[in-house]
Amino acid sequence: MGIGQLILVALAVVAAIFAFIVVIIVGSFINTWIQARFSGAPITFLNLLSMKLRRVPIGLIVQSRITAVKAGIPLTTDQLEAHYLAGGDVNQVVRALIAAEKATLNLGFNQAAAIDLATHQSGKSVFEAVMTSVNPKVIDCPNPASGKQFITAVAKDGIQLQVKARVTVRTHLDRFVGGATEETIIARVGEGIVTAIGSADSYKDVLENPDTISKRVLEKGLDASTAFGIMSIDIADVDVGDNIGARLQTEQAEANKQIAQAAAETRRALAAANEQEMKARTQEMRAKVVEAEAQIPMAMAEAFRAGHLGIMDYYRMQNVQADSKMRQSIAGEDPGKSGGAAN
Repeated sequence: MGIGQLILVALAVVAAIFAFIVVIIVGSFINTWIQARFSGAPITFLNLLSMKLRRVPIGLIVQSRITAVKAGIPLTTDQLEAHYLAGGDVNQVVRALIAAEKATLNLGFNQAAAIDLATHQSGKSVFEAVMTSVNPKVIDCPNPASGKQFITAVAKDGIQLQVKARVTVRTHLDRFVGGATEETIIARVGEGIVTAIGSADSYKDVLENPDTISKRVLEKGLDASTAFGIMSIDIADVDVGDNIGARLQTEQAEANKQIAQAAAETRRALAAANEQEMKARTQEMRAKVVEAEAQIPMAMAEAFRAGHLGIMDYYRMQNVQADSKMRQSIAGEDPGKSGGAAN
């Protein structure tokens, strides 16, 4: 066998191997290819092979494209593949596009894919967003999952009211990406309810016309920069709570009482201190009187020596003192408190 024949044999073997590989590939893709072809969403074997090499689920992409095309939405496999590789849910996007098409909503593939990627982390889906736009949903305010059952607010007369509201919202698909979520709606509605009740002159006004709360809250445009539009706010329940005003007044009166008692105690302590000080001054003055009285005998002795005082004068003074003591004794006075001279 010549060299030329060997080359021909080698080429034949390579061709056979290639043909065998082609047959295997075609055999693995033939069912999917036929399904796509007869469903009006044809796809080439090259596209199928490229998806296989990129480890993209061929069945999911082809079936999603067939569903979209049957619904009149022309999607390409490249669009679906790109969204899958970005971490999106291809099936939810196709369902959302079909629902939006039936509801005549202006929703394109790129916008649906962006919404799907935005809601993927929150556990929700783009299909739910579209359905909320078609069929508005009701949000409880406050959210029972937060552990609060009522929104509490106080009217101007000091009476506390406990309110439960139900907010009907519709999704705004054009501002869903980057817009505030349900938590923001609940917080804003709660703030509006507190403001509306706080501006009421009496709790009776709120009980008589609970719809005034809804009107005032809706006038504030609470759905600005959010992914939802508020359609209505319904007050589901209003209960009367504590008399906050009376309780605050009672607490204030008790505080004033304690302040007054503290001030009175301060004044009493000052008065007691002043009394002790006056007693000390009295004792000091008495000591000075006793000291002055002790000087009298010395002065009398000096007067005797100098001849300024005679014996008869001294006796007359003794008689006067004796008469004074006798009168004080008759009058019931204590002679020891008199200011007379000592004997």
